Amino acid sequence: MTDSAQEPQSRRVDARGAVDLSGFAAAPGASAPAGQAPSAPAAQRPSAPAAAGAPNSWAIAVQPQQLQQVVELSAQAPVIVLIHGADAASATMKSTLEDLVDAQQGRLLLAEIDASAHPELAQSADQVPVATAFIGGRPVGEFDAAVPADQLSQLVTQMVQMATQNGMTQKLPAQSTRVVEGQGPAAEPELPPLHQEALDALENSDYAAAAKAYEQAIKEKPDDEDAKIGLAQVGLLQRTTGADLAAARQAAAENPDDVGAQIAVADLDVLGGHVEDGFSRLVRFIQTHFGDDRETARAHLVELYSITGDTDPRVSASRKQLARALF
Repeated sequence: MTDSAQEPQSRRVDARGAVDLSGFAAAPGASAPAGQAPSAPAAQRPSAPAAAGAPNSWAIAVQPQQLQQVVELSAQAPVIVLIHGADAASATMKSTLEDLVDAQQGRLLLAEIDASAHPELAQSADQVPVATAFIGGRPVGEFDAAVPADQLSQLVTQMVQMATQNGMTQKLPAQSTRVVEGQGPAAEPELPPLHQEALDALENSDYAAAAKAYEQAIKEKPDDEDAKIGLAQVGLLQRTTGADLAAARQAAAENPDDVGAQIAVADLDVLGGHVEDGFSRLVRFIQTHFGDDRETARAHLVELYSITGDTDPRVSASRKQLARALF
């Protein structure tokens, strides 16, 4: 990508970005075993709302073991993985990429890994800082601090253009907020106690406690839409934890009339970033089934819409397909 973002392969990326870095994602305890459902990437997890007045950002700090999930997210939107240190060159490149990525307002994501906190990662890279670009789950280029700011801007633009050409037009939700220069960090908005309780439980992967907190919030305030969405997201995590993807797909194939089997695969698809596949599976079921099973599939599909987000273009497209299936 140092020469052109149109080049689908890069010698440096093939040698390091697709081999050595992925090894960290496969470290013991870092990711789900083969065939098992992965945990939700940052863009799909319930999160606290952005601080009022703070600029939205699409830059997130990640750990090496989260790399595989980040790469999988590039099936939805382009992702730049930046490995940086504590040196001046890293600070400059990090700030420049954050500005460029945030200017795209969700068309791509910047995942930042601090090499100074992970010596083994710093040793793997020839130099730091270094950034690898991913589209569709595959590395498409690599660049370092030697690339001037104006060329970085062109590279980011080219990534967005490549994604658009491949039908990737959705915008990711903001992942964080940025501190405005000259100001202190924006104060975090105070969440309702039960919402905070749910988020604290999620931090500890205690999905049952998170669900209980959201359910109580809805009981106390029936029109609490944030709590309803949070509860739906937690439900997805509960249903897919420890699930065997291969077994779920086989069960769905062998039992096409089993609404539960179809829902199980749809859940795993949505969690894994294959949102359109999950939606389409349930729409097809609704087209060919009637009665209680049809309503069960429809209600579950609507819940998956809320988890994905009503502004997501895939939700809009699927709603039209659902309407045709129903009427």
